[in-house]
Amino acid sequence: MRNLSLKQLQAVAAVARLGTMTRAAQELNVTSAALYARIRQLEEEAGLLLFDRTPTGLRPTDAGREMLWAIDSINTVLETCADRLETLKGGAGGRVAMGVVSTAKYFAPGIISGFVGHHPAVEINLAVGNRGNMVEALRNYDIDFAIMGRPPRDFAIEAETFGVHPIVVVAAPSHALAGRTGLSREDLAQESFLVREEGSGTRTVFEEFMHGIMIKRARLGIDSGSNETIKQAVMAGLGIALISAHTVAAELGSGRLVLLDVQGLPIRRDWYAVRRADKVLGPAAAACWDYVVKDGGRWLPQIALTPRVSAVTAEFEA
Repeated sequence: MRNLSLKQLQAVAAVARLGTMTRAAQELNVTSAALYARIRQLEEEAGLLLFDRTPTGLRPTDAGREMLWAIDSINTVLETCADRLETLKGGAGGRVAMGVVSTAKYFAPGIISGFVGHHPAVEINLAVGNRGNMVEALRNYDIDFAIMGRPPRDFAIEAETFGVHPIVVVAAPSHALAGRTGLSREDLAQESFLVREEGSGTRTVFEEFMHGIMIKRARLGIDSGSNETIKQAVMAGLGIALISAHTVAAELGSGRLVLLDVQGLPIRRDWYAVRRADKVLGPAAAACWDYVVKDGGRWLPQIALTPRVSAVTAEFEA
């Protein structure tokens, strides 16, 4: 039955409902001969009769009832499809492919929770990686949009800010520099730095901030792609780190880490929602984008930064 068509199934359904070829042909706006030929073709292909002739008209055989089951199933699927399309059209359902840089994973679940609270039928597919990973995902159309601190500039994008992103230097409470004020970059030169991997936005900010200053790397072989490992190493007294304040909000609040008072810090950056300029967002993705831009900022961790330290803005680069 490889050549079975929807028109043929509709013909069987009309004959079964109306009981005669003539009335079914009139409803389907075809000739009786054409309808009869359509039914005969089906019967020949199936090798079974689809209707019995009775005094009260044509009645479906077991094979005919199987055909009716098929058309009922198809109608159910089509109705479900129509309902789902209406849902998608209104932005109430559908899927969103969102990417976040690893630094944003500390607050991204809160944003997603807030959004799905308003759109419970939307499914979120979340990808987490460093900035390089997210740029490639955007470039390859793998995600609808990304949350990051430094949008790319080597292809056309649309970017909207939704909150301030401070970068700070943290140390263990027992560190020798903890509690000192007015530290300079030179004062940090002899400290062991734990830094993120190449491709990380935080790594780029670190290199820009410490440009021209010789630094000492921590004598520790770790997977520096992990913010968690870096935080644990700093708390263990193995070095200091320039890191997103939003990454260490919990540890600063509990006193497991402290901010170092360094001139020029915190570096003030911004969080961006970023998408390709030629990416057409579906209704669900468009609704999620709007939520991030308008309400994403209220999900950012609140950090008590030293009031007298002036913040500077780091321009994003490709």
